[in-house]
Amino acid sequence: MQIDFEKREIQLKMVYYGPGLSGKTTNLVYIHRRAAPSSRGRLMTLETKDDRTLFFDLLPMSFETQSGITIALKVFTVPGQVIHNATRRLVLQGADSVAFIADSQVSETAANRDSFLNLKKNLEENGLDIKGMPLVIQFNKRDLPNIRPDSEIEQLAAKGREPVYKAVATTGEGVIETFFGLLNLTWKRLNAWHDLEGKFKVDGNMVIDALKRQMSVDIE
Repeated sequence: MQIDFEKREIQLKMVYYGPGLSGKTTNLVYIHRRAAPSSRGRLMTLETKDDRTLFFDLLPMSFETQSGITIALKVFTVPGQVIHNATRRLVLQGADSVAFIADSQVSETAANRDSFLNLKKNLEENGLDIKGMPLVIQFNKRDLPNIRPDSEIEQLAAKGREPVYKAVATTGEGVIETFFGLLNLTWKRLNAWHDLEGKFKVDGNMVIDALKRQMSVDIE
């Protein structure tokens, strides 16, 4: 988190992590499309010839609260390929939260495990502890054959502390739920650490509800 007192702006950094081709970029593209033009920045993507993300995507979103504070969300993805580990580690610097995008296909189980262990290691090398990091897990590609069954995903969710979401990012299913689940955890953790609501008179629930309205999401 970064606070710019001159601009009266709080910047939050959210990172989408996971193995190659698990759907990280697809998640960001859908979120960007749903965001109001007034609140979203340009979605920047650097890709290789085989359409895989080489460096990172950056989705800046911002909106002003009733107290006059601007909340700026910077949403990144990291490259999934092993050869780009230095870039993944760099993107994780200063991260406030992480969404781990797993591939639901049974054949990708080992890739998911290796990527999650890599996330833990890269967080540690950035001085961050995965146990204290707001984290959600999304099992993407639920529309494909030969995927891990719902019962197995539910068992994994019951064993861990992290909220688990099921998704089909190509259609948007589960994408918004994952995003707001992560944002809610991010705000709660940072507010507990820094008393953002007390210091800046910003109501976290109102911030999230305002963003949901901008994205035409039902407010519960």
